[in-house]
Amino acid sequence: MSAQNFKNHARYEPGFHFFTFPLAALTFIGSVYYLFQAWGTETQYPASLIAAISLAVCGVAWFARGFALKAQDRVIRLEETLRAERLTGKGLDPGLTMSQIIGLRFASDGEWEALAKRAVAEQLSAKDIKQAITNWRADEYRV
Repeated sequence: MSAQNFKNHARYEPGFHFFTFPLAALTFIGSVYYLFQAWGTETQYPASLIAAISLAVCGVAWFARGFALKAQDRVIRLEETLRAERLTGKGLDPGLTMSQIIGLRFASDGEWEALAKRAVAEQLSAKDIKQAITNWRADEYRV
């Protein structure tokens, strides 16, 4: 596996991103089409149930992913708070946004403090922070 960097750090889970969620979305679209075709006929009720269940499956997929990412964000905040305390003797700058903290997790220890100060002063986005990193710190355990 090649070294992680800005160009290849995005993580996709093929089973979710390219199969499960698209299949759930296509099923919902098909069920809505079926519901419109069945409207006013004896199959209207089963068609509405299929559409409701398909919508629920899409919701479950969407929220399950969102909940996992929110939990990951909390862990990243904790890790970066501990890292800031280790590197600077202080916690995270309260001016850092969650997005900036997420971007900073890829910075090496040697450039973390300067980049954190710059992120607050210049209101850098996570993408800007990641692009400014010269010594990438890989994170292979992301959700």
